Amino acid sequence: MSKVIFIRNAAQLVTLQGSSDAPLVKEKMSELGIIENGSVWIEDGVICAVGKDAELLSKYAGRLDEAEVVDATAKLVTPGLVDPHTHLVFAGSRENEFNMRLQGAAYMEIMNAGGGIHATTRRTQAASHEELFQEGFERLNQFLRHGVTTVEAKSGYGMEWETELKQLEVAKLLNEKHVIDVVSTFMGAHAIPKEYKETPEEFVRLVIEEMIPKVAEMGLAEFNDVFCEHGVFTPEQSRKILEAGRRYGLTPKIHADEIEPYEGAELAAEVGAISADHLLRASEKGMKMMAEKGVVGVLLPGTAYFLMADSANARKMIDLGVPVALSTDCNPGSSPTVSLPFIMNLGCLKMGMTPSEVITAATINAAHAINRGSEIGSLEVGKKGDVTIFNVGNYMKLQYSYGVNHTDTVIKSGKVVVRGGHLIEELSLSKN
Repeated sequence: MSKVIFIRNAAQLVTLQGSSDAPLVKEKMSELGIIENGSVWIEDGVICAVGKDAELLSKYAGRLDEAEVVDATAKLVTPGLVDPHTHLVFAGSRENEFNMRLQGAAYMEIMNAGGGIHATTRRTQAASHEELFQEGFERLNQFLRHGVTTVEAKSGYGMEWETELKQLEVAKLLNEKHVIDVVSTFMGAHAIPKEYKETPEEFVRLVIEEMIPKVAEMGLAEFNDVFCEHGVFTPEQSRKILEAGRRYGLTPKIHADEIEPYEGAELAAEVGAISADHLLRASEKGMKMMAEKGVVGVLLPGTAYFLMADSANARKMIDLGVPVALSTDCNPGSSPTVSLPFIMNLGCLKMGMTPSEVITAATINAAHAINRGSEIGSLEVGKKGDVTIFNVGNYMKLQYSYGVNHTDTVIKSGKVVVRGGHLIEELSLSKN
């Protein structure tokens, strides 16, 4: 007998139907496809029907005894949240740097003093596979409790092949073992190692000629990312790295224009990146080029918030036609959070997005930012049965009552994995 989940009678069922082919832009980001008193029938992990409760009751009248019923009365039901930019696999934390920033130290100042990325790199290099797996697994549990069902995970805390390989292998194992889907990105070009400070082109050569071919040969990543920023990788170096990755089948992504305007958004459009992320200092020209090419702007307001910086101009990007997504940027230095719902709150409070736009940005547009728009991100027949149920009566209250984890129930691939805000006791390591 097939496994059936019947989600019933939601106060609001956010479907985002019709958004699988391309990310939503402009006013389309506010069209949530809401069904009141809505229900979803999921069978063997796949959505089979979406509609009014009465319609599904009639359609499946002869099979109701097969279903595990999930009562969503007075609750908000959305697609499972998607986090398209995380640094999931790492060791240690950097709360000391938080204190330094509160006393006036700048991010690049901390990094140049041996902190920042380099501090996490040392800890990650020293950690075992098992230690990284256990830390990553617990982070995924926390993501799940906040309604997230798919995450992207970058390497980049190795800056030499052995540790980059270790991070990617752990991410692959997490994807195999945890119910959350983990999508891997190679980011060997996260920073210039200290030993290459005077010869950065040699490190660029190492990434291009040695690391990228191995990643592709071993099938360890789908995307290739680079930190294009003053003091890190120049636009010219970034272009070489991204084009090299594409030659090996890795889709380009880019950390762009985070600290200074540096033509990262323009580069993303020119190389056909699937997304450009951060974009705090992106130029209007770059935004327009991204809009023309359909490059998803993945915005990370939690990072700006934590670094006490101005946020990206989400309002302008949306008005110009950039498809906007949201992410936690979960990492130990600039955004140590797993709460995508809080990031959605910040999208409204710090970037001027509307409550409807942030839902789109954390579901279907986020799915498109990791090339999963045809599989997840909306509640439509044939898509994976990933659903989050919030203990609020409408989507506006989800943003109005900010800083609170309203997640009540999470269903991943047609399996209830969070109930009443807690991981169910029988949650196993295996996806099966």
